Amino acid sequence: MPPNPTPHPQPPQGPGLEVKAIAVRYGALEAVREVSFTVAPGRIVALVGANGAGKSTTLKALIGLLPLARGSLWWQGESIERQPAAERVARGLALSPEGRRLFPRMSVLDNLLTGAHTVRNAASRQRTLEQVYALFPRVAERRAQLAGSLSGGEQQMVAIGRAMMAQPQVLMLDEPSLGLAPKVMAEIAAAIQRINQDAKLAVLLVEQNARLALRLAHEAHVFEQGQIIRSGSGAELLADPFVQTAYLGV
Repeated sequence: MPPNPTPHPQPPQGPGLEVKAIAVRYGALEAVREVSFTVAPGRIVALVGANGAGKSTTLKALIGLLPLARGSLWWQGESIERQPAAERVARGLALSPEGRRLFPRMSVLDNLLTGAHTVRNAASRQRTLEQVYALFPRVAERRAQLAGSLSGGEQQMVAIGRAMMAQPQVLMLDEPSLGLAPKVMAEIAAAIQRINQDAKLAVLLVEQNARLALRLAHEAHVFEQGQIIRSGSGAELLADPFVQTAYLGV
């Protein structure tokens, strides 16, 4: 497992992404209710909890794939809940979805480039591509292969890289460690830290692996039945007796 994030310079000041008392419905079912938190610039924020607790639904609502039933979303001080997903991506939000969702019959490079459709400048796009290759050397080595031929861990690296190609300021990662061997999981965790510290990106991390997420996070929120029931720093929640019993197996 990676260590707790090492101290790094204060992130740039600004409101970041503000989630205010949102609710999300699937038909009559209210899957998320009264959820509020902030992702400040340069921070890693984790959402942890059991499967079905509302974490992934929250991410889909933030990126614009699901509508809000109530509440509001603010990005850099402006309301965005009425903006379509493409506009939110263009303004600086990006999602690496659960299950990776790659195009298996396309090359790794072409999969990466699908993430850059909002980036018009070719030189800027190439610089980001080189950053992804530096972060994930195996992705660079396999850039000409079909994405469907990669291992699960390699596919996850491509999925994260594809989201980075949008040049976001907030990178949302939905279950990046799901189904991965412990060694590969540790590689992904180390990459998340580098994305945060070196690329200066805020990260909103959804994880069932609570121990991993809390070790990475500056701030974290515990979801249960669509609501936040605990909040604090990653270190505080790692030491919380309730969290230890319910989610860490202590």
